[in-house]
Amino acid sequence: MISIRQATQADIDILYELILAIARHHGQEQFVVTSKAQLQRAGFGPHPRFGALLAEIDGEIAGYASFTWNYSIWLGSELMTLDDLFVWDRFRGRKIGEALMQELSNICRTRDIQRIKWEVQQDNHQAIKFYRRLGAEVEPKGVCRWNLL
Repeated sequence: MISIRQATQADIDILYELILAIARHHGQEQFVVTSKAQLQRAGFGPHPRFGALLAEIDGEIAGYASFTWNYSIWLGSELMTLDDLFVWDRFRGRKIGEALMQELSNICRTRDIQRIKWEVQQDNHQAIKFYRRLGAEVEPKGVCRWNLL
């Protein structure tokens, strides 16, 4: 059975491991510059800058989702931005990603938020198929990044 819970300070090691794992999965490990200490300060202090959910099966961490809150001036309301959604290979095909997405949806509903936004690589056809099955619209917009350092 899948259980979903909020990550806590005690989960920093596994959260960091999952972040590195999704980066490796996408061939982008070199872009991970955060540290466990930075995650601890940013996510678990008095004013958390992000949230993270952990999915467990039989007490073993199977995957995670991380998110932040943003405001859209076009919508005139707050929205959730999904940062990462990742499930370990050995747990895939067991609806863990779907359970994580459903819990994100539940969190939004409790805050009266009506939109979750995220990015997906255009060649990640499996993920796009999964998101569409959930009812998400996949827009063909480009992603821009301006590194100022």
